[in-house]
Amino acid sequence: MNYTELQTAVQDAVENTFSSADFATMTKLAEQRIYNSVQLPNLRKTSNLTLVIGNPLLVVPADFLSAFSLGVTVAGEFSFLLNKDVNFMRESFPSVAVTGTPKYYALYGTQTGTPKVQSFLLGPTPAAALTAELNYFYYPESIVTATTTWLGDNFDSVLFNAVLVEVARWMKQEPDVVAEASKQYVQSLTLLKNLGDGKDRQDAYRSGQVRTEVV
Repeated sequence: MNYTELQTAVQDAVENTFSSADFATMTKLAEQRIYNSVQLPNLRKTSNLTLVIGNPLLVVPADFLSAFSLGVTVAGEFSFLLNKDVNFMRESFPSVAVTGTPKYYALYGTQTGTPKVQSFLLGPTPAAALTAELNYFYYPESIVTATTTWLGDNFDSVLFNAVLVEVARWMKQEPDVVAEASKQYVQSLTLLKNLGDGKDRQDAYRSGQVRTEVV
């Protein structure tokens, strides 16, 4: 289902039309809801980054959503960094002057400036300009601008139902209508989670991953 087909299907379902701007907004809200509800291996990227000597911060790509793994290559050998919180990092590495090969990282948040960037806090502070490999989930380009997306091509039911939920709220429909739209969305999302967090994760061995049992 491409964007034009999605818009036609939704407007036919609710027997109403929307301005291009309004429908685009509702669609993007629906996509955001989906991408933050299920981790799809199909929507995962790998990016090679370079650590900066003496700088404990590593800027992540602009489309970063959440980290899957981060590792560095030292003398030809690859090793994963362990994900920790900022409190652990500050307690364990109180001085950024202490350098070495990073073993831990934490999501540090957004730095000020233009444009604003998100970064990882590394510990200890890098002593060499090592190559880091970041595997991460990302926000793909919206179907609004891309016209076609993986979600629209492979799981249009969850996208369609998610947009209907936003439409019901937008139109201030009766609670029972909103409840029914939400019910249909949850049912289709369950099928998507069965794929993304279930079938596509049966060979995963790292702890902490979201994984749904497939019956």
